Amino acid sequence: MSDSIIREAADLIRRAHETGTACDPVRGLLPTQSVEAAYAVQKLNADYWQQQGRRVVGCKAGLTSKTVQQQLGVDQPDFGLLYADMFVCDGEQVSLDAVLQPKVEAEVALVLGKDLDVDLPTVADVIGAVDYVLPAIEIVGSRIKNWDINIVDTIADNASSGLFVLGGTPKKLEDLDLRLCGMVMERRGEQVSSGAGQACLGHPLNAAVWLARTFVGLGTPLKAGDIILTGALGPMVSVEPGDQIEARISGLGSVRVGFSKEKQS
Repeated sequence: MSDSIIREAADLIRRAHETGTACDPVRGLLPTQSVEAAYAVQKLNADYWQQQGRRVVGCKAGLTSKTVQQQLGVDQPDFGLLYADMFVCDGEQVSLDAVLQPKVEAEVALVLGKDLDVDLPTVADVIGAVDYVLPAIEIVGSRIKNWDINIVDTIADNASSGLFVLGGTPKKLEDLDLRLCGMVMERRGEQVSSGAGQACLGHPLNAAVWLARTFVGLGTPLKAGDIILTGALGPMVSVEPGDQIEARISGLGSVRVGFSKEKQS
C-alpha cells in the first residue's frame, strides 16, 4: 500500500471534516477490507490534528454489537480517538450541522484514575484503573456520503466519531452491574432506543479490556484521566432540528443533549 494512497484517503476525510461536505467512500482507494490500511488513514489524520493543537482525551469503541459486526463482515470492534473539542456539556444545545449526518446512541463512559500500561490488561486491571463511571450520549457522524460505509470507511473516518456528551454525576464501578444495566433513550419524550450493558460485547468492561489491550499493543497505553466510551447499548437514532434527546441508564442516571433548529453561521 503506497503512502500516496493513504494520504489521498486521509485528505478526502479531512476536507469533509473541515468543509462540512461529505465525500465519497474511501474504500475504493484502499485494499478490500484492509483494516490495517484504514487505521493508517486514521492515524495520519490523528497526527495532523494533534499537530494543529487538538488534544486527545480518550478513545471510543465502535462496532461493539455482534449484529453490526456481522453486517460489516468483521469479528472485532474498532476504535477512534476522542478530542477535547468533541466534548459537549450535559443539556447543551448543539447545532445540527456541528456533525455531518448526525445520529445518537447511549453508552457507558469510564474515566480512568490510573494508567493501563501493563502487558495484556485483564478485566481486573481495568477495574482497578477505573476512577468513576458516567452515562454518555455519543453523537456519531460520517464524513462519507449517505452513511455509505463498510469497515474500511468507518475506521478511516475515526470510527465515525462526532461529539460526545457526559452526565455530571459520577458513580463508582463497584456499585454498579454494568452488564445488566438497562438503557432507555427518548427523543422529545418518546422512546426511540433501548438496550442493556450486555449488548456491548457482553459487558461494557469487555470493550474496555479490548481497547486497553489494543492501545498497549500500539505503544500508546491508556492513561489516568482518559475517557473511554465503551460502545452503544442500543440502536443508534437519527436526529432532526429541534430534537431533545435524553438517555437514562440504570444506576448511572441520565444525560441530555438538544439540537437547535438553526444552523451555525
